[in-house]
Amino acid sequence: MSLRIEDRHRVRTLTLDRPDALNAFDEALYDATTEALRAAADDPGVAVVLLTGSGRAFSAGTDLVEMHARATDPGFVPGVHGFLGLVDALVELPKPLVCAVNGVGLGIGATILGFADLAFMSSTARLKCPFTSLGVAPEAASSYLLPRLLGRQDAAWVLLSAEWISADQAREMGLVWRVCEPDELLAEARRHAELLAARPISSLVAVKRAMTAPLRSGIDAARERENAAFGALMGGPANLEALAAFAEGREPDFTNLPPGW
Repeated sequence: MSLRIEDRHRVRTLTLDRPDALNAFDEALYDATTEALRAAADDPGVAVVLLTGSGRAFSAGTDLVEMHARATDPGFVPGVHGFLGLVDALVELPKPLVCAVNGVGLGIGATILGFADLAFMSSTARLKCPFTSLGVAPEAASSYLLPRLLGRQDAAWVLLSAEWISADQAREMGLVWRVCEPDELLAEARRHAELLAARPISSLVAVKRAMTAPLRSGIDAARERENAAFGALMGGPANLEALAAFAEGREPDFTNLPPGW
């Protein structure tokens, strides 16, 4: 199983557990995480969800092997929920979400922080939104949520540059709330999660709903724009060059693409 689930003191901990793949989301992990978030939402004994990763990564984002197959193989069979289902579950999660970023976070491993109510990050972890380096568009309403969290220019740098963001940069920008030493990260995140979980669940849900309800229309509109752009760009010349470069172990060269690409 690529997802570990543990309950303690009304906190449900979800641990992404594909360490050999840097916890990249294949279709099976998208489905398992989506279903786990929905189950936590519906479970009256769960007050808070804590999300982290195993090994040296938080999540390397979408599995690029599967992304290549999706772009090039007409017979590719997607999962039940997939990426869109996971984002649906994040948008709809009525209970506080605490993220403990234990290692590298790329793509959805970074943009998921737009949905975190509290985010903790290891001092040795790094984040990257690699969209322009993959020739695709933003995802998970990050084009809407990140400017709100970080401000326009920090968000523009994160989304446009595809450069690594250190833990200190992430904290300074407001992408994460606390930076912890690696061996203290999970305990610190869990301590705060359990503090929240000691409050009435009904009150936690009411507070979160009041905070997130004004954002829903903006999130929905951003996702529609992003998904349309992503669909138009995936499998295009820039994306295929990026995926070919990944498969061949080289840096992509975007200088010889058709005009406008």
